[in-house]
Amino acid sequence: MRVANLQGRLVVIAGDPGHELAFDVEKGSNGRFGADPQRVYEDWAAFTGWAVTAEWENGVQFSAEDLGSPAPTPRQVFAIGLNYSEHAAESGFDAPTSAPPVFTKFPSCITGPHGVIEIPQGGHVDWEVELVAVIGQYAHHVPAGSAFDYIAGYSVGQDISERLLQMAATPPQFSMGKSLPRFGPIGPWLVTLDEFADPDDLELGCEINGEPVQRSRTGELIFSVSALVANLSASTPLLPGDVIFTGTPSGVGLGRDSQRWLGDGDVLTSHIEGIGELRHRFVVAAPPIA
Repeated sequence: MRVANLQGRLVVIAGDPGHELAFDVEKGSNGRFGADPQRVYEDWAAFTGWAVTAEWENGVQFSAEDLGSPAPTPRQVFAIGLNYSEHAAESGFDAPTSAPPVFTKFPSCITGPHGVIEIPQGGHVDWEVELVAVIGQYAHHVPAGSAFDYIAGYSVGQDISERLLQMAATPPQFSMGKSLPRFGPIGPWLVTLDEFADPDDLELGCEINGEPVQRSRTGELIFSVSALVANLSASTPLLPGDVIFTGTPSGVGLGRDSQRWLGDGDVLTSHIEGIGELRHRFVVAAPPIA
């Protein structure tokens, strides 16, 4: 099942690529489930139980530009660093072994799968395509073997990072550099785990102006999605609708022999197998980094 945010309303998406229709959940359920895309995670089990047998009618065509994040206002956003060995190496670090490095992106940076993102003048803005997992029920002290039971589904994410701001303090202030407005795109929708032949091994990548810059598989994650849920929930409860950015593979601008940054007019396209695509254009409009 694909669950989406269409102009602020909760919808289910059905149909083949390029011919999808959106079905309004509040109308289709006669008000049993509301229109708010974020609130559905509070009642996820009941919603999915109803949705698999629902008779979907009155589907509408839609523009991808009208989609928002399928988890637009999460209470907690977790992000994982150095979770692919080659990315750790290009960043100048040893790959983590005992526990994943964790930081946060502030929820105000979350945005949808399409649109324009402003970047600061003279900034060093980098790209990081990532698999995003959304929590579907309260999770505390969850064993890795049961972790998938607590995940509503997967989406595509970009952990866009302003490296100057990220490295402006000692130690680095990851959350500040990764939380500028619209620096957390998620979409185009959430896909439930039953849709994947192997939810632990999906191809992901991104392109700048059509040039491939990242390409890998989530099977290369050092800490799998299940391991991340177990590790995070051992320390703090994960709440319905929380978001986990699971880490990025190699190919970021920071790690290149000749470092490269996103610039005015660049178009970043990000994709994950079985989920879909993000597409964003960058414009230099924000003031310089202080």
